[in-house]
Amino acid sequence: MQFPSILASARRRQRRGAPALVFSAVLALAALLSQQPAAAQSNTNDDVLTQMKQAFQRGDKARLTALLPQARGHALEPWAAYWELKARLQEAAPNEVQDFFARYPNTYQEDRLRNDWLLLLGQRRDWDGFAANIAGFRMGDDAQVRCYAVLVDTLRTGTATQAQADEVRRNWFAQRDSDDGCLTAADRMVAARLMTTNDAWKKARLAIEANRPAAARGAVTIAAPDALPLFEEVNASAAKFLTGRAFVAAKSRKELVVLALIKIAVADPDQAASQLDGKWGPMLSAEERNWLWGTIGRTAANKLSPMAVSYFGNVTKNSDLSDDMLGWRVRASLRAGQWKDVAPAVNAMSDAAQQDPTWVYWKARALSSAGGDERRAQARELYTSIAGTRGFYEMLALEELGQRTVAATRPAPLTPEEKNAARTNPGLQRGLQAIGMGLRSEGTREWNYTTNLHEKGGMDDRALLAAADLACQREVWDRCINTSERTKGVIDVEQRFPMPFHDTVLRKSQDIGLDPAYVYGLIRQESRFIMDARSGVGASGLMQVMPATARWTARKIGMTDFTPGQINDRETNITIGTNYLKLALDDFDGSMALAAAAYNAGPGRPRNWRNGPVLDAAIWAENVPFTETRDYVKKVLANTTNYAAIITGRPQSLKERLGRVGPRNANEPEPNKDLP
Repeated sequence: MQFPSILASARRRQRRGAPALVFSAVLALAALLSQQPAAAQSNTNDDVLTQMKQAFQRGDKARLTALLPQARGHALEPWAAYWELKARLQEAAPNEVQDFFARYPNTYQEDRLRNDWLLLLGQRRDWDGFAANIAGFRMGDDAQVRCYAVLVDTLRTGTATQAQADEVRRNWFAQRDSDDGCLTAADRMVAARLMTTNDAWKKARLAIEANRPAAARGAVTIAAPDALPLFEEVNASAAKFLTGRAFVAAKSRKELVVLALIKIAVADPDQAASQLDGKWGPMLSAEERNWLWGTIGRTAANKLSPMAVSYFGNVTKNSDLSDDMLGWRVRASLRAGQWKDVAPAVNAMSDAAQQDPTWVYWKARALSSAGGDERRAQARELYTSIAGTRGFYEMLALEELGQRTVAATRPAPLTPEEKNAARTNPGLQRGLQAIGMGLRSEGTREWNYTTNLHEKGGMDDRALLAAADLACQREVWDRCINTSERTKGVIDVEQRFPMPFHDTVLRKSQDIGLDPAYVYGLIRQESRFIMDARSGVGASGLMQVMPATARWTARKIGMTDFTPGQINDRETNITIGTNYLKLALDDFDGSMALAAAAYNAGPGRPRNWRNGPVLDAAIWAENVPFTETRDYVKKVLANTTNYAAIITGRPQSLKERLGRVGPRNANEPEPNKDLP
């Protein structure tokens, strides 16, 4: 059964002979090893797994096949077998894949390989094979697989439904990069007239905004394949296109003008605004103009431009904008003090976005600012719906209701049976062993799968608490914290906010006049207390200190014997990290929000971001242009408030820690102008 589509690739011929022989030889050798005494099998050392991981990363299929028998009997054998088969999955015979599923049932590796296999079957247009395998896919978290599943269902029934089309649209719009599954499914739905070519053009807009030209090209192929040559001109140079062929093209393909203006808006919103206000605006539909003003407004708001509110003011219908645009419209309105524009923007968001505590809180604030008993009652209802200690806006909502953050009452102690269930769970055992061997990525994925995805809906609260307790006892703090954070009905503060290295952190913080709760709040966000943590940019240790920053800080505080190799030493890392944080805090007039931003993004950026109006720090933090830093600042301050409640045993105010943010007083010297 093969679905005809202009986007369908030719079915690849499967080469079954040689790989099957290789796999048979591997199984035979493994069977011989299995007959050896248990003591001999137990000699299998962890180094084999490490070598296989390295061979997998290199794509060394021969080395993987040679090493696989030596991994027989190891607790992480499923990983070894997964790497070996995944590396040659393109050439593997279906019976090899089924043998793998049978050998490692109910494991993360079985489900991971099933995900890989389903993607390959979809790409090959092997719909019968896909249909036979999809039922066993437990994770169900791959959007491309979900799109393929819709395709297979439409082939089985002979028709497609609007609900299926809506699912495809959601998955397709959420995918940043080009993928075969959702593209093919979208093509099917457009052909069935359950999605429109306007949906395809909207996907092209989203892809251009995200700088994903391949994804945009795929969408244009569905919407108007004849327009591809002109699309390539737009992609090559939007400015050149608009000054050349665009006027003629606009008569039949004005959508290409929209894409060109989006490309310009992403780089220069003022230039795009000028062009849209000029000759192009009258040629476009109201929806197209609104989308473009939304793109221009979002880019301007992200640059903290005062023009953002004016650009958004040209939008005549908020519902024409994406959730992301509407979020930036709220941020720009908050920054400009335009409270009247906040609630309408939130109301135009999707149902899912409107439930986000961020927008619940700001809508409530906007209603409160408008005044009147009815609006204040509505605001109170919104605050009540999210108030708590789980996050930044939940804690702010709690304070709006006249309460402060206190340490939550711990749940009932775990029973021996609950602890034993976690301790004997095979997935948790493999996850901890992999992490202990240095295979942290693999261990984390296996752990997360076991707690979140192995059973539909994930573990219940008591099982999560038991799993988190197991991780805490093993001092695998990131799994301890992340697992405990998933509980819905209870909060165990000792799991969520552990305090490893308590004496060292308190001593180092107090020695320099730094709030230890702030230090713990930052470490929790930086490294989750992983001693050997290392970021992609080279930051190391508990406090994720960059080498150059460490050298500068060591000189600044008179640590004359410092060497780069010391940065992973716990005491040294905490000494360097706390002193740098204190220097940043002094540099930013004691503002915890600004100092946290400096710690994450470097001091130069928040020095620029603080320029402009004097704002509540919550508004300032929500307007931080970098998503990572924006989330970081909010989480560090929320962590700090929770830690302070635990350490002091007294109610704490997040609002007081936030304060207000504005430009530096020009009459005051900068304490550390060379702060890196």
